[in-house]
Amino acid sequence: MTRRIDDRYRQSDDLVRSEATKHRHSVAQVVTWMVIAFVYIVAALKIFDYLNLPIGSLVAPATVVGAAVGFGAQRIVQDILAGFFIITERQYGFGDTVQISVTGSSEDAVGTVEDVTLRVTRVRSAAGEVITVPNGQINKAINLSKDWARAVIDVPIPVSADIGAVSDILRDVGVAAYNEPRVRELLLDEPSVMGVESLEVDQVSMRIVARTLPGKQFQVGRLLRARIAGALRAKGITVSPQLDTASVVERSGEP
Repeated sequence: MTRRIDDRYRQSDDLVRSEATKHRHSVAQVVTWMVIAFVYIVAALKIFDYLNLPIGSLVAPATVVGAAVGFGAQRIVQDILAGFFIITERQYGFGDTVQISVTGSSEDAVGTVEDVTLRVTRVRSAAGEVITVPNGQINKAINLSKDWARAVIDVPIPVSADIGAVSDILRDVGVAAYNEPRVRELLLDEPSVMGVESLEVDQVSMRIVARTLPGKQFQVGRLLRARIAGALRAKGITVSPQLDTASVVERSGEP
């Protein structure tokens, strides 16, 4: 099932997976996990029957063992219940870019979801690391690729620069990027210049935002930053070396 869903996506012209596709993939993974568990249980019962083991006499010991295991497996039950609500509420799915806050960890798990089961969520970080998070220990899950995303770029300029001229430069960069086919296919609308975001002693920060396809805010942010840096440098607008950077904040949301 999951292989058929992935093949259908690869054969399509879609740049990103739809929310329905990601949800179907996650549900298929959960169904696979449940079917495998069911097969193991049935196989164990068949083996007992084949060996002529009296299953009825094992009911009492099994009850005691089950109570002990159930008492010690409260966290597993919590993980499974949390995973059930993650799947049914469509909080995130296969292929989503997420930021997960985990109980007892000072750092969030950030990356692309590779596997969602009723018990755990596996995330592949940008460094290639696979992070396994028990669903019951997730405090907060931020979906960075739900329906659409937004690249927010803060551009530092010297306080002596003409704010109006810089706004025109940023607006021209946004229009040029939107008219470029390679970038336009990632954008939902034309980038907008929001104006002055912050004012400091030696620099002013101006903000430009762009609404993108789900999960493409990182790529669009890099493309726009490169064009903005080149356009400002061509006009002789720079800041001191220690401040010669443009930061991008990726955000997402639902319409």
